[in-house]
Parts: sequence; structure tokens; C-alpha cells
Amino acid sequence: MATSKRVALAPRAVRQLRRIRPVYFGGMLISLLVLVLQADGDPGGRQAGVAGLFLLAFTALFALTAVQLWRHGRGVHCSTAKKLTRTV
Repeated sequence: MATSKRVALAPRAVRQLRRIRPVYFGGMLISLLVLVLQADGDPGGRQAGVAGLFLLAFTALFALTAVQLWRHGRGVHCSTAKKLTRTV
């Protein structure tokens, strides 16, 4: 398996990823709610299919964002990661 060179994210990109994360999570919740509500009426309808597609898209975007932030935070050599890491 080939190793890829890790490039640290710019501070602006990290802020944007952290800001968009709740939006993706909210989209997942709304899509799931619509999917559950549509299951009662017409389980094979077009609206249920669209809600499922939105749920899949928001889940993929949320996962991608989480992985990018996780990989960025793992970079101990990166000063941006050190500055933006919350210390408890």
C-alpha cells in the first residue's frame, strides 16, 4: 500500500470544515426524519427515494469532513493543528 504525503490544512480551511459540520449533521437528521415519516405513507414512493439519497449524501459529506479534521488533528508537526486543538 502506497503512503501518501500528508499536507496540513490552512487555518481558514479548518475553520470552514468545523463550521459546516453541524450543517451536514442537521441535513442528516432532517433527511432521516423525512424518510421515517414517508415510510408510514408510501414506502416505495419517490419522496422516500429522494430523502434516502439526501441522507446518503449528507452522511458521506459528514464522514469526509470528520476524516479530514481527524487527519489534520493527528499532525503533531503542524502548528495549525497545535493552535486549533482544544485543550481540556
